[in-house]
Amino acid sequence: MALFRALFLALLAGAHAELPGCKIRVTSKALELVKQEGLRFLEQELENISIPDLRGREGHFYYNISEVKVTELQLTSSELHFRPEQELTLQITNASLGLRLRRQLLYWFFYDGGYINASAEGVFIRTALELSRDPTGRMKVSNVSCQASVSRIHAAFGGTFKKVYDFLSTFITSGMRFLLNQQICPVLYHAGMVLLNSLLDTVPVRSSVDELVGIDYSLLKDPVASSNLDMDFRGAFFPLAEGNWSLPNQAVEPQLQEEERMVYVAFSEFFFDTAMESYFRAGALRLSLVGDKVPHDLDMLLRASYFGSIVLLSPAVIDSPLKLELRVTAPPRCTIKPSGTTISVTASVTIAMVPPNQPEVQLSSMIMDARLSAKMALRGKVLRTQLDLRRFRIYSNQSALESLAPRQAPPTCRPAMLQIGVMPLLNERTWHGVQIPLPEGIDFVREVVTNHVGFLTIGADLHFAKGLREVIEKNRPANARDVQATSAPPASTPASTAAV
Repeated sequence: MALFRALFLALLAGAHAELPGCKIRVTSKALELVKQEGLRFLEQELENISIPDLRGREGHFYYNISEVKVTELQLTSSELHFRPEQELTLQITNASLGLRLRRQLLYWFFYDGGYINASAEGVFIRTALELSRDPTGRMKVSNVSCQASVSRIHAAFGGTFKKVYDFLSTFITSGMRFLLNQQICPVLYHAGMVLLNSLLDTVPVRSSVDELVGIDYSLLKDPVASSNLDMDFRGAFFPLAEGNWSLPNQAVEPQLQEEERMVYVAFSEFFFDTAMESYFRAGALRLSLVGDKVPHDLDMLLRASYFGSIVLLSPAVIDSPLKLELRVTAPPRCTIKPSGTTISVTASVTIAMVPPNQPEVQLSSMIMDARLSAKMALRGKVLRTQLDLRRFRIYSNQSALESLAPRQAPPTCRPAMLQIGVMPLLNERTWHGVQIPLPEGIDFVREVVTNHVGFLTIGADLHFAKGLREVIEKNRPANARDVQATSAPPASTPASTAAV
């Protein structure tokens, strides 16, 4: 009975689970590029290690090692990979750190001091970032585990007291190795929990697209790591004036199977339907052109088409400006098939004469059914749509253009109808595009669009338009240094260093 109840609850939860309108997969092929940029960032972070002074006494010799700085990171072997269920793991083995330090030695009344170079060799670092969804729907680094150890330290002591330093080197290098071991993991912990999270804060979650419409890229669940990293986003537009409005997602769930490119993005019909319905609800899918706003070729076409009606009007009206009004009567709908993407639009078209200081004289009121072909393109991290007229039908008992189709139209009619019904309403806005949920400084390149039944996928490679350090410094929290002091785990926790 208990098993049956558990199965029933699981099926019930699955039935009510929200389907994603957008999915993103980061494949293992992206990790080499991410690793190169990440290691540069790691080297710069290790340069910020603050190592306490090392003081000691051996017999009558007093020594002090201070101002220890990491100058470079030299790698022999490094691996970056996804680890089930939610981790991104970096492992560095047999690396070395270049060091510069100040030495001071006092023996009775004799003093020696200066700066020397040293190296930490056999460096091992293993750190894992746990990725999860926070309460706002944003992906975050929720935990950092770390192990780090240094096998040995070599310091090139010289000068008058070289033999004395050689005698003391065991005490000095052992102490330095212990101190260095204690400092690596707190730096990595701060880099993950504070700095990398500041980078993830640049990913749009719920933001405005323009003055009318916003986009919701909230994560629906924690990212899933296997050989790839898969993320499910709500992927829904909404009118800014109705922030709580939502459209039920009854579209096909997008699927990502490919792994050949660095990243894949999938969009369902729901993604595009919410965009068009949001603009419809915001009142953006309407157009009114009067007088000089009517394109010249369209003005000539309409006057010629309605010549019989116009000549019957009074002389005061014949030369009046034309007015064209178009209003989409229902939210357009998107259909995605392997053969292409189409958008269905129904709109009312009203044509009238507008004599000065007199009531309008209506010439025609028509209904237009149009099918538009849509071509998607990804530029940088902006998704753009280029619309083209596939076919349309205009019908009215009064219209001189009854049942007009593009093939039957005069040469000037096709661009005129485009100007009337499509471009001012949809193409102008869709070409501005909408940002894909990627961090600042990372763009898509060499993208390929593939249509499926009910959704489309875009495969692309990644390009760092800005360095990781540049973006993080721009978005670094004002109190980042204070956070480092308070958020770093103590040396005894699992996120600290391994035993020396």
